[in-house]
Amino acid sequence: MFRHLAAAVMALAVVTATPAAATPGLVPAADREVVFTADGTTVYGTLHVPEHRAGQRLRSALLLPGSGPTDRDGNQPPGAAPDTLAQLADALDRDGIATLRFDKYGTGRTGLGAYRDHPEELDYPAFVRQARAAYESLRDQPETDPHALLVVGHSEGAMTGLLLGGAARPRPAGLALLQPQAIRMLDLVALQLKAQIDEATRQGRFTPEQRRTVNAAIDAAVTSLREHRPVDTTDLPPAVAQLFEAFQGPNARFVESDDAVHPPDTAAALRPGTKVLLTCGTDDAQVPCATTDALTTALRHAHAGGPGRVALPGVDHLLHDADHPNTLAPPVLDALRRFARQGCGAPQSLISR
Repeated sequence: MFRHLAAAVMALAVVTATPAAATPGLVPAADREVVFTADGTTVYGTLHVPEHRAGQRLRSALLLPGSGPTDRDGNQPPGAAPDTLAQLADALDRDGIATLRFDKYGTGRTGLGAYRDHPEELDYPAFVRQARAAYESLRDQPETDPHALLVVGHSEGAMTGLLLGGAARPRPAGLALLQPQAIRMLDLVALQLKAQIDEATRQGRFTPEQRRTVNAAIDAAVTSLREHRPVDTTDLPPAVAQLFEAFQGPNARFVESDDAVHPPDTAAALRPGTKVLLTCGTDDAQVPCATTDALTTALRHAHAGGPGRVALPGVDHLLHDADHPNTLAPPVLDALRRFARQGCGAPQSLISR
């Protein structure tokens, strides 16, 4: 969640994958490389087009990754390869939805692009502008129905999608906010850190008094960052101190600009009736369901459409559960299917669960 307007869209490139067999009379499903520009950077992505009739315009979704150096497939090589976005593309294909996913700044073929020589200037709005350029590229693809565009974002990507939902043209018909960053970034970091300290206290690694001291130091560190003062790391465990020191280094501009976004405030810009799915996993330690309460209320006040908030039993932040550690869990697939099959033009009341 820490490191990581659009320019003219460039021509799409070559087809890179085609199934061996196709249904007679239909164009087979295929992937192709798509290239577009954002702020002078060439961005590379994958457009997946499901099997369809020739000339048919399809519902299409922009897929946005979570925080950190997460590439078009939802991976952070070499250490983490959950294939989150690739699996989401596969799931949406089953409902005939085309998808575009791309290598955001600092990942894959895109790399740092125009920020190569000054990465410290890369802030969160740059990622939003890059996502907007991707949205415009998807809009202009020959298979895309520009009036049936969706945005599907995971974690920090869900917050980016929410911002796009109120600013992109044409406005998205639907947003899927999967395990979204739904409160300010530093508030979420503090919540996560305190949960870890609480667990360490239960395990006997901290005394209750030490826990109170560390938690107070975390709160003070957040206040210092927001007031642009040096963080006092004296009472912080080494790993936590290192994290806050990193927030003051090359990542400072990104952290400050990300933390400036209060997601519930962005909901007001949505077009009334915009279809919204908001998921939270009951086993998600990074984005507990309670952190989405204010955003859910804001979406209701903005007259967003359904399905609304859906709690996913046993699902973690990567959209897995105990029986499906490497693939999207069935509750995730069910929620996506419900979102996809409601139809882009049929607003419903937002249901808070």
